[in-house]
Amino acid sequence: MRRARSLSVVGMLLAGAIGVISSTQTWIDVTLADGAQQTLAVPGSDAVPVLTPLSLAALALGASLSIVGPVLRYVLGAIALAIAAAVGVATALVLLTLPVSATAATVTEATGISGADAVADLVASMSLTPWPAVTLLAELILAAAAVFTLVTARNWPGSAGRKYRTAADAPADASRPHDAIDSWDDLSRGDDPTA
Repeated sequence: MRRARSLSVVGMLLAGAIGVISSTQTWIDVTLADGAQQTLAVPGSDAVPVLTPLSLAALALGASLSIVGPVLRYVLGAIALAIAAAVGVATALVLLTLPVSATAATVTEATGISGADAVADLVASMSLTPWPAVTLLAELILAAAAVFTLVTARNWPGSAGRKYRTAADAPADASRPHDAIDSWDDLSRGDDPTA
């Protein structure tokens, strides 16, 4: 079952990394009807504003999944599934409908004109790059890792923190004399080593 934990962690880290990279890449090329036929590149972070923060959250979930206990595994799996759903739906909307609203921030920044109708009037044409499809695939990977976590988490071995905590809290061997290291261990446990 150690491999199951590794698969879940790697899946979440991979999906989060792809999401962060995708947020900096061009998703939509927009041509404006302004006489000069200016073309603007709309990054993923403008097309789907939640992409960057939720992708960073997926990275954090993947990293923390490797050390948490049984209860938090289910919590993190559920959160990862919610992130995959939120980003996946927003990405699918851009990919399937190509709304002008996905370009509004970039168009407003370039022209100074805001408002949904005004931006729609400025846009002559739009074309997608492969990045929305790559991001949707990453969210499917994240969803699969989250479901896999929820299904297999109960069978994973104990966390690394528990292993070290158990070793530190073990009582000293009574058959040998009490030394300075044992005194430090007593102090760490909150016991008075001078007693």
